[in-house]
Amino acid sequence: MGLLDRLEKQKQAVPGEAETMVHNSAVHTDVHKDLREKTHKEVIDIINKKSIKNDVNEESNESIRKIINDVLDLYAGDMNRPEKNKILKELYDDVVGLGPIEELLENPDVTEIMVNGPYNVYVEKKGKLTLSEVHFRDNEHVLNVIDRIVAPIGRRIDESNPMVDARLLDGSRVNAIIPPISLVGPVLTIRKFSKQKLSANDLINFGSLSYKMSAFLESCVKGKMNIVVSGGTGSGKTTLLNILSAFIPDNERIVTIEDAAELQLRQQHVITLESRPANLEGRGQITIRELVKNSLRMRPDRIVVGEVRSGETLDMLQAMNTGHDGSLTTAHANTPRDMLSRLETMVLMAGLDLPIKAIREQINSAIDIIVQQTRLRDGTRKVTTICEIVGMEGDIITTQDIFKYETDGSMDSEGKFKGRFIATGIKPKCVEKIKTNGIGVSDEWFTN
Repeated sequence: MGLLDRLEKQKQAVPGEAETMVHNSAVHTDVHKDLREKTHKEVIDIINKKSIKNDVNEESNESIRKIINDVLDLYAGDMNRPEKNKILKELYDDVVGLGPIEELLENPDVTEIMVNGPYNVYVEKKGKLTLSEVHFRDNEHVLNVIDRIVAPIGRRIDESNPMVDARLLDGSRVNAIIPPISLVGPVLTIRKFSKQKLSANDLINFGSLSYKMSAFLESCVKGKMNIVVSGGTGSGKTTLLNILSAFIPDNERIVTIEDAAELQLRQQHVITLESRPANLEGRGQITIRELVKNSLRMRPDRIVVGEVRSGETLDMLQAMNTGHDGSLTTAHANTPRDMLSRLETMVLMAGLDLPIKAIREQINSAIDIIVQQTRLRDGTRKVTTICEIVGMEGDIITTQDIFKYETDGSMDSEGKFKGRFIATGIKPKCVEKIKTNGIGVSDEWFTN
């Protein structure tokens, strides 16, 4: 007798007959595991037989919940309701969601999820890494979840293409790498995108920057300064870029360019472009550089590039130099001076044989402000420097710090660094340009 027939018979049976069909083992962790493994395959079989789509359609999802509930009634009818609901959710997440990590995605305190093979799942909470209690059944279980993430956005991952970047529906960034490249099993890294849209006031409340720094950056964006947000991995560059982008006036046409769309601009006139990897035949790839070039033909008032990594840097600098003032981007570097060196290197990756002095002159004339974002050892993220590019002295780009974060390395009772944001006392040269664009600037911002 098939499972569908048994489920139907159970519904028609008198209580005494139904009870003889129930699995009456003691309920504990191992039994829960056995029950999940036993019922999972049968639930999938029923879904396939009934041709139910396990997508975001609420009607289909409700049908799946009912099937899981019926199967659990068959195998564990005597289980108490809280335990049954727990297993029902685990099975539902496995069939429709992203399996064991679904609960981590729903947890607002978790900012990053790192799956290192099936049995080691780490999470970041408040800037600190900890090993979670979540685990997968095996490598195949992790691979199924990865496939469920990448398939809807047209990406693929297999032995011939063992690395992939993707994103979830909420904008969270995903990277996956599988064997034979990974020797610990499938590795999945998810950088969650906050469901709450943060503002500059939120960063001030978090202690990530001061009011004066925020006011100056707002005037720079509205006054059409070209800004690069510099920082290391996980330092909060994209979050800060989102917040800076919110200062762009609503009457401007904005083109955003990213590898995986994360920016959530609030303006109405926004065109979002996303790069595309090659298909199975190795064709159809659309790079960030091609999108930057194409964006120049789209009559943008502002170009916002999620991150520059290679040759597209040259095109971005040229865009900043040819009438697209107020453009924004991010790049990886540990200090503003390192950022300048990185920009030179990335321009050279465009494949053009340009002299270093010419590259530096391009950088000098294109970029006005570098904002250094840093993730400190205590897990906090702070804007540690706001730096202005002021000109060239011979072959060297000269800069001056406008704001800095100072700390002596001591910590408070909560394990956070004691420090303060200070103005260096230097009035930026770009103030006149900002005022020319009709934006007010207060001299008080630059004094302590």
